[in-house]
Amino acid sequence: MSAAEAPVAEGDGPARGAMRPGGLLDVLGVASVVLDTDGRIVLWSPQAEELFGYTAQEALGEFAARLMVHERHLDLVGTLFADVMRTGQSWAGGFPIRHKDGSTRVVEFRNMRLLDDRGDVYALGLAADQSTVRRLEQDVALSERMVKQAPIGYGVLDIRLRFVSVNPALERISGLPAAEHVGRTPREVLPLVETEALEAAARRVLETGTPSIDDVLVGRTAADPDQDHIWSHSLYRLEDAMGNVLGVAVSLADITEQYRASVEAERARRRLAVIADASARIGTTLELDRTACELAEVAVPELADVVAVDLLEAVVEGRPSTLGPSESAMIRAFALRPEDGSDAVRAADPPGHMARYAPDRLVTECVRSGEVVLVPQVKDEDLPRIARSPEAAVLLGRAGLHSYLAVPLIARGEVLGALDLKRTRNPAPFDEDDLLLARELASRAAVQIDNARWYQNARNTALTLQRSLLPSHPPVTTGLEVASRYQPAGATSEVGGDWFDVIPLEGGRTALVVGDVMGSGISAAATMGRLRTATTTLASLELDPAQLLEHLDKTTSALDHSIATCVYAVHDPHLRQCRIANAGHLPPARVRPGRPPELLDLPTGVPLGVGGVGFRTVTVDFEPGDELVFYTDGLVETRRHSLDERLDLLLSLLDGPQRPLEEVCDFLLRTLHHPDNHDDVALLIARAQQLP
Repeated sequence: MSAAEAPVAEGDGPARGAMRPGGLLDVLGVASVVLDTDGRIVLWSPQAEELFGYTAQEALGEFAARLMVHERHLDLVGTLFADVMRTGQSWAGGFPIRHKDGSTRVVEFRNMRLLDDRGDVYALGLAADQSTVRRLEQDVALSERMVKQAPIGYGVLDIRLRFVSVNPALERISGLPAAEHVGRTPREVLPLVETEALEAAARRVLETGTPSIDDVLVGRTAADPDQDHIWSHSLYRLEDAMGNVLGVAVSLADITEQYRASVEAERARRRLAVIADASARIGTTLELDRTACELAEVAVPELADVVAVDLLEAVVEGRPSTLGPSESAMIRAFALRPEDGSDAVRAADPPGHMARYAPDRLVTECVRSGEVVLVPQVKDEDLPRIARSPEAAVLLGRAGLHSYLAVPLIARGEVLGALDLKRTRNPAPFDEDDLLLARELASRAAVQIDNARWYQNARNTALTLQRSLLPSHPPVTTGLEVASRYQPAGATSEVGGDWFDVIPLEGGRTALVVGDVMGSGISAAATMGRLRTATTTLASLELDPAQLLEHLDKTTSALDHSIATCVYAVHDPHLRQCRIANAGHLPPARVRPGRPPELLDLPTGVPLGVGGVGFRTVTVDFEPGDELVFYTDGLVETRRHSLDERLDLLLSLLDGPQRPLEEVCDFLLRTLHHPDNHDDVALLIARAQQLP
């Protein structure tokens, strides 16, 4: 440790009176032996009796060399003794000594010449067991090196709570050199830190001997005067070998980052709790109004004081929702929470109300761009862009709106509306954590809202056809993460018959289906809808994939000579396998970490509707992290490239580090779906997950 000599305060000085033995000398058991000029022992300490085994009566008057030195070392000892007596040159080192019990022990010596008041010469030998000396030296060296190099600050306080020494880490923490610590109390050294509690704890430790562990200090030091830090400190009473109290040892560890991480972890836990609540509460029905209300209820008051869920009128009616830069947004309010009649609530559109928001309004910007709009600190000039009208802006100002956040509701690539969040009572502005939580809620709710609005539209416009064209899959399946895309054919083309399905089965298993009805138009779409319905029904019977395709084959044969290709797979997360059967469809691709992507080697089989040919089930390994990519031919076929070239391109695009499945779907469609291909596309990607 770095240390400087402490000034002597009033009351300091040599201890007086009887003292209990203690300290390094007692640990070492240093023996004292005095020899006259002939080498005879004239003084023999009690420690010498313990070290060499001879009592004073046995040793006094004897030649030390003959008593304690082996015969082969006598000449060397005589020379060393003569040098000390003649020249006064001291020597030190280890030397083998013969113990009374006959054993030989290495003893560490310090030998020097003495003179008495008459000028007589004597030899003084101080001796200690060498192993004890070495062990103590090692302990001291180890302790000193550890303390000096430790990243934790260490200091020693005396019984008056003044620093005696500090290590370099404590110097770095305080921003002061060791010399400015010594002789001063923690309160004097660290005036901007809560040291009163530390000093009170140190006094208790001195009195009781009970350590104080991992208490917290907060404050600032000269090392970083502009920012608060948090330290964990512990206190231990220091005593010598005989129990005399010497002072208090202090350890100080900067836990600012860990504290912030724990705060962040708590916020993350809160976010997860809200998300879990949202997963359970949002989407309990296929009623659009109810789904929007469930989203608003989850967000209040955890995320905002006032929450509105607004949808674009075009989306509600099933029309495209694209807005130009100068277009106003026709927005219908679906939910508002709370319903307490406050100024902020009265400023919002009531549920069921439809309003036109000008191009400069923030909610219009949100639904037009599909991006979050955040105003952490709302100023007076921001209110007209947040409110629907000047009157509403006055109400928001009176309500104390100080932070605003609008998050787009996006499902399957389409902006449905916005989640509108306002803070009036909660004093904290919206931050990045709130933004993450709002995004997650909006993302999860948007899918449910989209499901609800399609369900309602489908009631009025060919429910079976619409659901067949835009299939959906459960957001969560056991041991499986899935993402999917359905890309319709071009605007001038007729509807097609591509489909996919994700069907939960008993025992945590999941059926994955991708199929393509030959031809196009209403007939193909209707056939596809009937095959999807039949597949779902047959899947519930727990049939082997090959058997299921045989039943589908018979069903297809009865549908006016229709032909369809299909891949049917059943994933079992417990066995980590997929059982797959193919009916004339392109083979799925399997992507495994650390290995190149591959097309599964499956018996191709014949298309559904041909009849007379059986199907085979193949079992493939599907470990956590593995992916299966199912697709229809519209994704890979073009007029200008061979199918093998396009399949090779598909595998090359799947090679590389894992990415979010939604991102992979968009990337494959964007890269592979050629503009001159007027076929629709079904894409389904499944990634195996580790079971909890």
